[in-house]
Amino acid sequence: MKIAINGFGRIGRTILRQILTRPQPGPVDVALINDIAPLDMLSYLFRYDSIFGPYPGEVRTGAETLEVGGHVIPVSHVDDLSRVDLSGVDVLLDCTGVARNSDVAARGLTAGAGKVLISWPSPAAEVTVVLGANEDRLGNARIVSNASCTTNALAPLLRVIDDLAGVERAHMTTIHCYTNSQPMVDAPRDDFARSRAGALSMVPTTTSAMRLINHVLPELAGRISGAALRVPTASVSSVDLVVQLARPMPHDTFGTALHTAVRATSVLGWTDEPLVSSDLRARPESLVIAGPELRMIGDRQARVFGWYDNEWGFSARMLEVARLMTAAPQG
Repeated sequence: MKIAINGFGRIGRTILRQILTRPQPGPVDVALINDIAPLDMLSYLFRYDSIFGPYPGEVRTGAETLEVGGHVIPVSHVDDLSRVDLSGVDVLLDCTGVARNSDVAARGLTAGAGKVLISWPSPAAEVTVVLGANEDRLGNARIVSNASCTTNALAPLLRVIDDLAGVERAHMTTIHCYTNSQPMVDAPRDDFARSRAGALSMVPTTTSAMRLINHVLPELAGRISGAALRVPTASVSSVDLVVQLARPMPHDTFGTALHTAVRATSVLGWTDEPLVSSDLRARPESLVIAGPELRMIGDRQARVFGWYDNEWGFSARMLEVARLMTAAPQG
């Protein structure tokens, strides 16, 4: 699989780390990194990461190349990717956060890439795909969104529970680490609460996952509500889901069935240990269910809690969806 990475921020750098440090089911050739920041800054931020630690190998720069892990990767610095030659690239991973309209999203195609995968919820995508929930809808789409980290955590869990006992209604709260959408000191933002210093307070806010769930799992549209609470931690988030089951199941039966179903998926995990958020750093699953936190009231209401590394797990899904896109016929 031949890819290019447009935008070498948190997700772009994490994707490259995974290519270089995690076993992949097949070779991944990174044909280009594009980012408007200077090359020495990009190299520095890849080498020294405050969340994942230093890269375990040598990182050097050449004449507009990043040399790492035995790879010499060309680097460009254009704000319009259509000016770059991406001929032969199977999938462009757009990690810029700016592909909000079809013209911008299609620049990778104009440059010669076969397909584009966007690393956030974008209205420009032909389809939004979440592994473990609706990958059967991928088809032959050329511009695809990988949704959001929280949607990747929630949608496969809802799919599993709906298959087991039916979801009559549910409410999800994501307890989410702060991100660079929040200021580190009080500063104006569109949302008053999110204008406050992200590392000093718990901040109640919204989550795009609620809108996306209606697209990813249309059969559950209108039955799921949710909210977010941003908390002063730098990585790893969680999903706290309370669900009203359509069909009654005793606690032991539901717990055993959920454990079995989760283990059968490729994107969900399970732990019976009393873990805290930092224990889940760099876990590749979309969501790791915490078995000790499972609760039921009667035989129809269940509470399910799980952890997700909102950067590492999401980046793992980006690579897996890109592989699915290369396997699909070119449009």
